[in-house]
Amino acid sequence: MSYRLGIDIGGTFTDALLLDETSGTMRIAKVSSTPADPSIGFLEAARRILAEAGVAPAELRLVVHGTTVATNTIIEGKGAPTAFLTTEGFRDMLEIARQTRPALYDLRFTKPAPLVPRHLCYGIPERLDHRGALITPLNAEAVRAVGTELRSAGVAAIAVCFLHSYINPEHERQARDLLREVFPEAQIALSSEVAPEFREYLRASTTVINATVQPIAANYLRSIEVRLRALGVHAELLVMQSSGGVFSFASGCERPVFLIESGPAAGVTAAAYLGTVIGRQNLIAFDMGGTTAKVSLVLEGMPRVTKDFEVGAMAMPGSGRARGSGYPIRTPVIDLVEIGAGGGSIAWVDDGGVVRVGPRSAGADPGPACYGRGGTEPTVTDANLLLGRLSPDRFLGGEIILDVDAARTAIQERCATPLGIDPITAAHAIVEIANSAMIAALRLVTVQRGFDPRDMDLVAFGGAGPLHAGRLATEIGCRSLVIPFSPGTTSALGLLATDLRHDYATTMLCRLATADPMAVAGAFARMEAEGLATLAGEGVHGEATRAIRQLDLRYVGQSHELTLTLGEEEKLLDGATGARLAERFHREHERIYGTSAPHEAVELVSLRLSMVGQITRPQLRTIPSGPTDPAAALRTHRPVFFAEHGGYGDCPIYDRYRLQSGMTIAGPAIVEELDSTSVIHPHQRATIDRYGMLHVQVVGLASPA
Repeated sequence: MSYRLGIDIGGTFTDALLLDETSGTMRIAKVSSTPADPSIGFLEAARRILAEAGVAPAELRLVVHGTTVATNTIIEGKGAPTAFLTTEGFRDMLEIARQTRPALYDLRFTKPAPLVPRHLCYGIPERLDHRGALITPLNAEAVRAVGTELRSAGVAAIAVCFLHSYINPEHERQARDLLREVFPEAQIALSSEVAPEFREYLRASTTVINATVQPIAANYLRSIEVRLRALGVHAELLVMQSSGGVFSFASGCERPVFLIESGPAAGVTAAAYLGTVIGRQNLIAFDMGGTTAKVSLVLEGMPRVTKDFEVGAMAMPGSGRARGSGYPIRTPVIDLVEIGAGGGSIAWVDDGGVVRVGPRSAGADPGPACYGRGGTEPTVTDANLLLGRLSPDRFLGGEIILDVDAARTAIQERCATPLGIDPITAAHAIVEIANSAMIAALRLVTVQRGFDPRDMDLVAFGGAGPLHAGRLATEIGCRSLVIPFSPGTTSALGLLATDLRHDYATTMLCRLATADPMAVAGAFARMEAEGLATLAGEGVHGEATRAIRQLDLRYVGQSHELTLTLGEEEKLLDGATGARLAERFHREHERIYGTSAPHEAVELVSLRLSMVGQITRPQLRTIPSGPTDPAAALRTHRPVFFAEHGGYGDCPIYDRYRLQSGMTIAGPAIVEELDSTSVIHPHQRATIDRYGMLHVQVVGLASPA
């Protein structure tokens, strides 16, 4: 027998999912995250789930990890001491950054401090022109002198970003060789290898992030590997990338910038996989955990990916992502919006007497007040408990007994009393304010980007997602709401339902109509050869590999690009193919921005290639079919607050593990399972499919196609 193990570390809980490859049976486990050392929670989750399943460590064939270590390192400012080398005259590149601001008239806004202090930024005499031709040779003695100085200064990593190195990397490679002569123990990141694209600041920022995270991420992944091997695990070890693919621990140690948003990417990947299983191609993935809520799109069965992302930039309701408030990276990242609205988000009253929710979170330690671990501030979880939507004695299968009185006291003291209202009204306000922020995020990724949510299904997961999703789906008008089985560990499932992936890019600035077909084909061929070699090193060959080719296009004179994926028939960029791509570009520009300019020339900016190594997808276990009446799964009744009914009402509570395929549940109702609770509102009904998923509809709306 062989098993796959996926472990996803969140801000509050660490989730593990064990899949039996023979039968499709899945077992889950949740343990509290250990922010001080996430690897402790990882190993605890692995040990627990193997012991509970009676599976020997040697029976594991594959272990896949979703981690926030790279993101947290940047957000918490705990990166390794890093130096920055660039072309002479440009040492202030990181200080100047960009003029982008999250709010134009916010006079209190302060740009995030550079990850490398100015005294560790150095200008090196050298220069190439925009075609990569030599202007000034690299000053070898200057590089050696800087390397010697940095070794004495206690620097651990060095980022090198020379002008126009994306077109000619020779000077950066020479600098690396020279630095290794005098400082061999330093981790060195070259922009020509990390992000070989034009725009020097974006390339520099990406390279600096890779450099400052590399020692921490490498130590973390190697520590996990050593402990797993000591435990008797001989499986292949993979880690989730921000693009939605996975690669080896070794690749993660070398290119940790590709691990940014690793955990959230796993959830979106799971949503895409589940959509394929049930025949839904266009989805909104909604992941609400203990710390944040994340929203992303799946279009035609594929997660939507962006190349413009800022680490640490949190979305602001009504204003979109707070661009300019984080550190930009130029690597493929699943396009998601993240807000500080999770189950552990803290509710508070501001100086104007207005209730706010988040972005601060109670996290795993001490957690919400109702956890009984010393927390005194009210959270979204406390509010849901007070409204009757959570069972005090069934949380995590009874592992944590929730304290209703502690939740009431926290809400009374911190919210209700300052506002002169009762704690129930305050609890309902907390939930509705959190919902409002999440609705804004849902509209941001759909309506504001040219997509109609009425053509999509909302897939809700995360421990807190199904608690709120019924309200959100109704508000934005989705076709239906889909709640997967074991939603609290859906992200861990995504770790086991994706492929190996390596992403490459190169800049090639020219008019699309006059692009050299052979030059384009040659650039793609070089990237594909590198990708195939990397996949071969990971044991994937031949028909198990495929290449995804993309072009970045824009109108001549524009500052930013749109990315189009090439079809199999578009491998050679000849005149006819170029004309078809231009027409596609005009249509896409019209869809996104509401305007296009077919008379304007289209410019080719960059080539992108993703090499995918296919891994056999897990087979979901089906559940028995039964009568449509869910009475056999009814566990009890209790009072639950619904605004639609004007307060508390008697509500049936169902055991999800006793539901059978074909059953229909009319709202209001609560469906409980070990890792999550689903709320079905009045005027909604839920049908259980053969995989145990809940398909929730508002009564009166047409059934989804």
